[in-house]
Amino acid sequence: MRLSLTWVLAFVASFRGSLCVYWDENNTAATYNATALVAQGLLDYYTGLQYGKPVGMFSDPYYWWEAGGAWGSILDYWWYTGNTTYNGILKQALLAQTGDNNDYVPLNQSVTEGNDDQAFWGLVVMAAAERNFENPAENEPQWLYLAQAVFNTMALRWDDDTCGGGLRWQIFTWNSGYDYKNTVSNGALFHIAARLARYTGNTSYVDWAEKVFEWMKGIHLLEEDGTNLVFDGAKVEGNCSNITKLVWTYNQGLLMSGCAYLWNMTQDEKWHVRTWEFLNASSIFFNDSILYEVTCQGANSCNTDQRSFKAYFSRFLGLTAQLVPQARDKIMSWIHASAKGAAQSCSGGTDGHTCGQNWFYNGWDGYYGLGEQMAALEIMQNTFCLDRPAPYTAQDGGTSQGNGAAGTETQATNLSPLTITTGSRAAAGIITAVIGLSIVACTVWLVI
Repeated sequence: MRLSLTWVLAFVASFRGSLCVYWDENNTAATYNATALVAQGLLDYYTGLQYGKPVGMFSDPYYWWEAGGAWGSILDYWWYTGNTTYNGILKQALLAQTGDNNDYVPLNQSVTEGNDDQAFWGLVVMAAAERNFENPAENEPQWLYLAQAVFNTMALRWDDDTCGGGLRWQIFTWNSGYDYKNTVSNGALFHIAARLARYTGNTSYVDWAEKVFEWMKGIHLLEEDGTNLVFDGAKVEGNCSNITKLVWTYNQGLLMSGCAYLWNMTQDEKWHVRTWEFLNASSIFFNDSILYEVTCQGANSCNTDQRSFKAYFSRFLGLTAQLVPQARDKIMSWIHASAKGAAQSCSGGTDGHTCGQNWFYNGWDGYYGLGEQMAALEIMQNTFCLDRPAPYTAQDGGTSQGNGAAGTETQATNLSPLTITTGSRAAAGIITAVIGLSIVACTVWLVI
């Protein structure tokens, strides 16, 4: 799938539209077959079965967080189509990346990992619990436990010392972005709290969701001028008064579907109203009912991460449709139109089912990657979302076992940056200085 673009564009002319032939929403077998081809294309990027490669990870340049997102799409693929082909490697990947403390802070990621990175693995294990995915062995961490551990360790990092609360983007002080409180980290904490509340029935999670929501609203990450858009984040400097007013599909979806979970559980009308506010505001991401990433896609400037955002938004649309019956007509009209556009874009590459970025384009637009493949897969498989039950809870079919204190049993799991000692920072500084001097010395030697 990853040959030179010039060669691929020339070769693919005869294949263009090949996937469309099989996409027929009135023919269940055809849509399943088309979706299967796209799922297969997604796993072409998986390297975890190759010798010496880490289990659960995808090829460069895809970061650890996006691997979590991709496994969420494969979980959805099983759930919506009933195809168990990839369940074995899915389960293996989810358990391989849990880390020593079973909180999705594995050693190979723990220095560079951000709050949002950890959250995306929390989302997939939360979904595994809600869909009764095959439970791990008794001596292994359970899906619900893992989701609770992610929530608890993130909540421990809540920072009241700046901006009146909120999560910083990064966990550790030395990482770029530590001075930024971003929506995806805080929105994910809100979202996971809402899902845990509904699954467990524990209203303490509702309290946490309310706390995060009110904080985001208070610093104006959630637009209050009637547009109900969700902005990207704010710098800590200036007490989070300088908002970065970029809008992304996945941020909008996190808030929208989190509200849907809370309304479905509590029947509190305010969450119903908020679900609709975020849903109606989402029209900014559609052109003739076809989904696109409005902030970057028109200018062809979406980076590797941003090219996957539509996948998560598509997933959140399906969940909202399942949880809020009144919203189904609006959501499904968007899903069906977008799925048709995505399917015709999946006509590229030597395999004839490599997916593109632009779903308006008549055929494949020449873009390809894990993000493009994942986004097409999610929107296509969510055409089946109303054929499947809403997410289970512990009261109506969910069997995964958890622990309200997950992730907090040992001091080592408290990854709050405020607990990092002065000595640790000094040691990190010394190591950085030594490495820097080594690079300078090598450069001088080469010049000489």
